Amino acid sequence: MGKVKIITADQAAALVEDHTTITTSGFVASGMPEALTKALEKRFKETGSPKNLTLFYAAAQGNRDGSGADHFAHEGMTKRVIGGHWNMVPALGQMVLDNKIEGYNLPQGTLAQLYRAIAGHKPGVISHVGLNTFADPRIEGGKLNDITTEDIVDVVEILGEEKLLYKSFPINIGFIRGTYADEHGNVTLSHECATTEVTTMAQAVKNSGGKVVVQVEKVVSDGTLDPKLVKIPGIYVDAVVEVEDMKDHEQCVGCDYDGSMTGDFRVPLSSLEYPPLSAKKIIGRRAAMELTENTVVNLGIGIPEYISMVANEEGIGDYMTLTVEAGPIGGVPQGGAKFGGAVNAECILDQPYQFDFYDGGGVDYAFLGLAQADKDGNINVSKFGPRIAGCGGFVNITQNAKRCYFCGTFTAGGLKTSVKDGKLIIDQEGKSNKFLDTVEQITFSGEYANKVGQPVLYITERAVFELRKDGVYLTEVAPGIDIQTQIIDHMGFAPKMEGTPKFMDERIFKDELMGLKHD
Repeated sequence: MGKVKIITADQAAALVEDHTTITTSGFVASGMPEALTKALEKRFKETGSPKNLTLFYAAAQGNRDGSGADHFAHEGMTKRVIGGHWNMVPALGQMVLDNKIEGYNLPQGTLAQLYRAIAGHKPGVISHVGLNTFADPRIEGGKLNDITTEDIVDVVEILGEEKLLYKSFPINIGFIRGTYADEHGNVTLSHECATTEVTTMAQAVKNSGGKVVVQVEKVVSDGTLDPKLVKIPGIYVDAVVEVEDMKDHEQCVGCDYDGSMTGDFRVPLSSLEYPPLSAKKIIGRRAAMELTENTVVNLGIGIPEYISMVANEEGIGDYMTLTVEAGPIGGVPQGGAKFGGAVNAECILDQPYQFDFYDGGGVDYAFLGLAQADKDGNINVSKFGPRIAGCGGFVNITQNAKRCYFCGTFTAGGLKTSVKDGKLIIDQEGKSNKFLDTVEQITFSGEYANKVGQPVLYITERAVFELRKDGVYLTEVAPGIDIQTQIIDHMGFAPKMEGTPKFMDERIFKDELMGLKHD
């Protein structure tokens, strides 16, 4: 086995040819090969090349600050983007809205699995994931604008059942990030908070006849890396770039290295800060009351993160195992720029394995965000008028969890609440209603949930709703809330009711521990 080439970021950028397909690693604000993508952007600005690229990535990649996939946001440089999440790359999203590039948004877990199909020269990923959602070609096929016309998802019938085929395509070059590489190109990810899909990404590029370039902190001597920790073997790697500026190699953008997210050490959970009582914490408390022992749970980004905080504050954090789609199992999932990592994780899997488990129904409870809901129980978290957010792993997770909970404030845009004498007070109503007659895009299908018999709740700070065969029912109301003026009048449809809805548990609205551990 020969020595791997050690090159500069500029030399790596020069390897990317016009009219080719490139893939990059990263999960939200972590794991991104910033030195490589910055050099590629610099080359395009200076020379006008490479041009007409297709960019493929599975998860969100960026921090809404020009990092990550937004380095590709230049007219002429990029022709098409296939991605699982778009909210962290506003410049790319704007180019899609302006019809300057073709854009696709497809389920993140399925895209992570697609790398394996490409590596194995299979026709694609055949899955039930995405049926009846915007990824279904009979609805939108994941297309994001008028100039995106090619169907890259087909409906097929397998053994008498409808499935979706997410079609494979060759990848010409991969920019990947690791921690250490030895002289033969073997790469570990010991300082990364998640290993994501880097192994299968490298396999897919290599077996497409492409080039794999890995950005690392340091090149070390042969024989110094534990072979059990090598995630990318040297036989997959064409070149290694030793990063010059560690700002291009932060564990998470804007964050100091945290060894509790990599297994270097564990921290006492008593050291974690818990949020004060607020509308978001109220939602987290009501959702935490659904938790039971010995369950596997997935938490989405945003308000669902409060469920983890509440569970640990109440002393029941060890009653269930929390998981993150990026790969961590156990511990305390993190939010913001650290989303994708977990403090004190028990295991960190590769993302495709995590989604295999999710897609097969391995998650007992899934708690995800609530941006828009409608009379049929559909949820939209992926597209809002002129803003493309993207679905991320939402479709995989919500379509397959044994029970699904959508958590969010009842209205959006300036909502202010307070609690007095155990009652919820709406000090200022939000400007936008979330419960609509029809959502703008179907990220979660209420019809599909009813078809497979999946229990679904919608949890807000002032009300709880339940999806049933004949529609959405209002089942619980917060103390102090008027059903007509503070709930129904702010909905695009009239929820069904069986008698008078019961009050939400009064403990939720007291600024003290609820005592969930003793329930």
